[in-house]
Amino acid sequence: MSGFGTVYRKEVRDNLRDKRSLFNSVLLGPILFPILFIGLAYFAGTKQQERAEQVLEIPVIGAGHAPNLVLFLEQQGVVIEEPPSDPEAAVRAQDEQVIIRIPSEFPEQWKAGKPAVVELIADPSRRESDIPMQRVRGLLHAYGAQIGQLRLQLRGVSPSIQTAVMVKDVDLSTPQSRGMMVMIMLPYVLMITAFTGGMHLAIDSTAGEKERKSLEPLLINPVPRWQIMLGKLSATATYAFVSLALTLLAFRFAFPMLPTGALGVDLNLGAEAIGGILLAVAPVVVLAAAMLTTLAALAKSLREAQSYMGLVFLIPMIPGLIFMVNPMKPETWMMAIPMFSQNLLIGEFVRGETVSTLWLALSMGSTLAIGFAFTALAATLFSRPRVVFSS
Repeated sequence: MSGFGTVYRKEVRDNLRDKRSLFNSVLLGPILFPILFIGLAYFAGTKQQERAEQVLEIPVIGAGHAPNLVLFLEQQGVVIEEPPSDPEAAVRAQDEQVIIRIPSEFPEQWKAGKPAVVELIADPSRRESDIPMQRVRGLLHAYGAQIGQLRLQLRGVSPSIQTAVMVKDVDLSTPQSRGMMVMIMLPYVLMITAFTGGMHLAIDSTAGEKERKSLEPLLINPVPRWQIMLGKLSATATYAFVSLALTLLAFRFAFPMLPTGALGVDLNLGAEAIGGILLAVAPVVVLAAAMLTTLAALAKSLREAQSYMGLVFLIPMIPGLIFMVNPMKPETWMMAIPMFSQNLLIGEFVRGETVSTLWLALSMGSTLAIGFAFTALAATLFSRPRVVFSS
């Protein structure tokens, strides 16, 4: 296996000399992903707090039909504005986010003790309208509940009679497990990093060498060609794993910077969680390196190999998107699905749960089986003249 070691060291050294490519493939993810995550979290939190605290300026149509309701809203800090001539058009044009319309039937319904209708005109598809809608709806519900209790008291009925069942929440979550709600994107980022960390080397050491005409002199050496391919593949996996580990460590130090203390959320990743995540995701690195190397070796040119990489990136995205859209309880059979099982295991490690050895073994075994299959395929490619002389 001396040929394998020689090729492995050569590829590692050559990639280290290319500083720009090394930074883009190995170091960019550990630096960029935490900065983006923290920046977006701060931005979203700040904007949400600003919208929740800013003064509500709400146009009210038919304010004279419910003066007490209007007075209640003003007491809660709402600024009542003159309504536009066409409220629906104003909301569609985003001139107004929320408009209250009190129909002319409101006084009659109110006097008869019936539910008095108040219309809330808004466009829920506009995300910027979510917080104003929730605030206005909450105020209207609070006013309705207050009047309802007063009506019961006037009739000599205790307001508590309308509460037939009182629900008391027993929260079994821990600050660490609640942290998974904030770190929902972590599995997706780690899966992407496992593929991007070694992408440049996989392309350059196969399709790049074919285009530079440096692959043929390498294959003339009296070394089994499968060892040459295996050395290139192993170097790709090494850089991918280093990028993955650095990304995870970067998140380890970045998460505590988020202002989540008041929310009762613990975002600290302990050494045990980091070790478990690396152990679970390491087989994905092997699978990614084998897939990338195989596709790059089959490509006829560097440009063709780069075009394949865009399609390969869809693979680690699919399990993460499925899990985000349809959260599900981890089951033993799910551990046999590569990359999907890693998404589930990362969530378990982040929550601080105890992961069974069977689950970890099934996940690693199934992923490594497919990874080794691609590795065996890649090892035979340099023995095919059509691959070596594809240009």
